Amino acid sequence: MKELFQHAAITEGITVRVAVSFLPDQSQIEAGKWFWVYHIRIENESDEAVQLLTRHWKITDGRGMVNYVEGEGVVGQQPLLLPGQSHDYVSGCPLGTPHGSMAGHYTFLRTDDSLLEVAIPFFPLAAPATAD
Repeated sequence: MKELFQHAAITEGITVRVAVSFLPDQSQIEAGKWFWVYHIRIENESDEAVQLLTRHWKITDGRGMVNYVEGEGVVGQQPLLLPGQSHDYVSGCPLGTPHGSMAGHYTFLRTDDSLLEVAIPFFPLAAPATAD
């Protein structure tokens, strides 16, 4: 299955692409639980190696409630990306509303030991309309 990346952000030669899908099989709509899966591709088109250290997410539900998620790496990894390399991973997000959004940034370590904050593009989380 060829994935369509719907959202992208570029920071100093690092591109973050996102494809998001609603998963009705993982959701329990009667119980007020909706679930999305997102596929991230990080592409290093800069001229130096960078290592992903941390992730910082802002997740907003349909009521405007904001949850911040921070941690080391992505899905247990802190990938080192040489120029021209990319890293893909898949993760998920549960919400208590049928709509919301995600955005954030990654912190990368450059070869000169400086830090680079790389934008993760804003993307909506939207379940298909359901009959009540």
